[in-house]
Amino acid sequence: MRSKLPAMYQKKFLFLSLFCLLGYTSVLSQVVAPPSAPAPAPTGQPAGTPQGQPQGQQGQGQPQTNQPQGQGNNRTVTLPNGQTVQVPANATPNNPTGQTPVDATQVDPNNPKSNQEQNLKTAEEIENDAKQAALNAANAEKAALRAKIFGYSVFAGGGPTGDANTGASSIATPMDYTIGAGDVLNLNIYGYYGLPEENLTISRDGFATITRVGQVLLAGKTIEEAQKILLGKFSTFVPGLFGSNGNPAPTKLLLTLGQTRQVNVFVTGEVIAPGSYSMSSLASAFNALYKAGGPNEIGTFREIKVIRGNKVVSTFDIYQFITDGDLTGAIRVQDNDRINVGFYKKHVELTGNVKRPGIFEPKEGETLGDVIKYAGGFTDNAYRALLKLERVTATGRKLENITTDRIDSFELMTGDVIDIETVLNRFENIVTISGAVMRPGDFSLDSSPSLKVLLDNAQGLREDAFTGRVTVSRTRDDQTIGNITLNLADIMNGSAQDLLLQRLDVVAIPSRFEMAEQSNVTITGELNGVAEGSQMIIPFMSNMTIEDLVLKAGGFKESANYQEVTITRRVKNNNPQAADAKISESIIIPMSRDLSLNGSNSNFLLQPFDEVIVRKSPNYQEQKFVFLDGEFLNPGEYGITSKDEKVTDLIRRAGGLTDLAYVKGATLIRFTPVSGFETQQKEIALNQISNEVRKGSVNVGAGGGSKQEFIGIQLEQILKNPNSDDNIIIQEGDILRIPKRLETVQVQGSLLYPTTVKYNDDMNFLDYVSQAGGFNRNALRKSAYVIYPNGSVDRTRRFLAFNVYPKVQPGSQIIVPAKGSVPLSTQQVLQQGLQITSALFSLIVTVLAFRSLR
Repeated sequence: MRSKLPAMYQKKFLFLSLFCLLGYTSVLSQVVAPPSAPAPAPTGQPAGTPQGQPQGQQGQGQPQTNQPQGQGNNRTVTLPNGQTVQVPANATPNNPTGQTPVDATQVDPNNPKSNQEQNLKTAEEIENDAKQAALNAANAEKAALRAKIFGYSVFAGGGPTGDANTGASSIATPMDYTIGAGDVLNLNIYGYYGLPEENLTISRDGFATITRVGQVLLAGKTIEEAQKILLGKFSTFVPGLFGSNGNPAPTKLLLTLGQTRQVNVFVTGEVIAPGSYSMSSLASAFNALYKAGGPNEIGTFREIKVIRGNKVVSTFDIYQFITDGDLTGAIRVQDNDRINVGFYKKHVELTGNVKRPGIFEPKEGETLGDVIKYAGGFTDNAYRALLKLERVTATGRKLENITTDRIDSFELMTGDVIDIETVLNRFENIVTISGAVMRPGDFSLDSSPSLKVLLDNAQGLREDAFTGRVTVSRTRDDQTIGNITLNLADIMNGSAQDLLLQRLDVVAIPSRFEMAEQSNVTITGELNGVAEGSQMIIPFMSNMTIEDLVLKAGGFKESANYQEVTITRRVKNNNPQAADAKISESIIIPMSRDLSLNGSNSNFLLQPFDEVIVRKSPNYQEQKFVFLDGEFLNPGEYGITSKDEKVTDLIRRAGGLTDLAYVKGATLIRFTPVSGFETQQKEIALNQISNEVRKGSVNVGAGGGSKQEFIGIQLEQILKNPNSDDNIIIQEGDILRIPKRLETVQVQGSLLYPTTVKYNDDMNFLDYVSQAGGFNRNALRKSAYVIYPNGSVDRTRRFLAFNVYPKVQPGSQIIVPAKGSVPLSTQQVLQQGLQITSALFSLIVTVLAFRSLR
């Protein structure tokens, strides 16, 4: 009988098995779990389903129901214009092919079929959508047609919902206003004998009840007639209502409208919104038409009828209102009036170069000239000589040309389209002269028929004109250009015949200056008017001296070496076959700083293309500065006194160091311009650093196009031995910084708790790391390093299998870098999982074998 394992070993075996199983499970989770979250599904499509394929059909090999159906499943839809179209049974206006994407928010995973049927529209809905789309297109076409009709814009703000402008009661009381039931009249008697003002309301029967008078019939009377009736009623007991002996009446009776009644007006015919409208009794027929939106695209604008009691009492013309502001026929409406707009009788269209192109409605007897007046007349560039008319006949269309003399008498027919073109961009009688003349430009051929006359009109030749050869460019009948060469001098003195010009001739007279190379001289160097690194180019003039050129360049700078001015001159006559042939010659001229014209003048004459160089004086040096920052007795800005001034010299001039100076932490910061950085930018950066030092704070990163380099110096050794090689020579822009005695050490990088630790002489590198919690598992110990206060760096070294860490000084910075981590691939994770599984099985087999041996 096999012996059993002791209880202690059984517990250990169970613990080891569970540990291996947990490790194996964590490895497999990296393989099974997706590397990243899946992208959100598009709107209307469930996540994980390919776009355009309904859920529940992926990978089943079944045909997709969102594909276009066959012709047998199509149905016929009739549009409002009578046209019939074939569409799929499940088509929609937004999906004419019948493909219906599934809305992810309405998906039922247990019933895919109902998900598709849920989004299908019925045949009636699809037909209604198609009719609505056709109707919208027809309305848009109708609106575009209305916008072209002359006069339609007058009613753009009208309509039942618009501003009717129906003539509010704020206007003065018209004396011819007919009183009706519902009107409120204001009766005022004043003067010699006065009565309180009284408001008279006209009853349905047409009577007004008046105090001390009783009921008076006023309906159907005008304001003027009603006032005469009331004068007769009140004259029996109110004195002074009538004048006597040629004197005016001392008592006045005034009857005005207080509140107008509302009348119903019917607007019928071809208007935008026909119907019945309630309006003020002061409104006109035009106000009623405006309320109805005005005539539509087939309504007339020329003969609007006002019908009262089945009789046409007035007509008015909207064109007269637009052109002349005349609304004579638009009378004031009364109750039950009808405004009727009939069909237009004639429509013509003007296109092209008129001031107001569009569709017009001429009346009988009006001609093309009248229509052009309605259009505002021709534009400035209209071609009036010939208008093109397109007319619709009984069998087709025909074109007709209308000359200018027929415009005022030409009668139009409905449907005519008249196009007014643009005049050609060409002149009928133009000749051009250019070059060395007093007034170059275009001239009329009528007033300049020949070359000599053209020159006289151009006020003659300039002094620099070259008359030995001039050219005339002539345009032939086939539009090709020919060249005519003349000797203008012979024509001017009469030895050659004058040239008769033709239309579009271009005469070119050259200048002698154009035939010669432009001569100039160049000066560069230490001059007030020349920027550093650039040069000044000045046109050459005869008898120009070198002093004249320096004067034009602004004179010498303070740094100029005026005693040795170099002139580089071209060599024109040399032997081209000689190997040592001169290319240029260099001339050195001593000058005086005083450019006054006196005996010290060099009188050196310049030649064309001379180049003058004024160099900097070799013994001229601008002040250069360095900066002391930190624990000096007198920190600040110091000028460099000699080319070989060193660090110790600078410290000595600053009065030495303070007692708190930390010499080992001394740092020299040196300004270094980046490659290609301009000297001007370097000076800006130095000035910025200088200003910061004066303020007591130096920003090391100052100077946008420059960089600051930290030079680790051993100041302690330099102070002990000033003659050593460590005592370096200072340069312009250097910053010597000496901090206070430092008492901390920064520990950063791959640590459990990066922090700042107080310095202790008895602590080494690992002690400071321990103060920061120790290395973490990603720490790269062998690459740890220390940055010392003076800017120098020391790294960790290897001795056999051990790390030798650098020493730590006060103010140091310990940096522990991290290992470069690379994520495991799926294959590597599987391999690790298999290895753990093999190890687990091997362990189990070993334990079982051990038990069998026992």
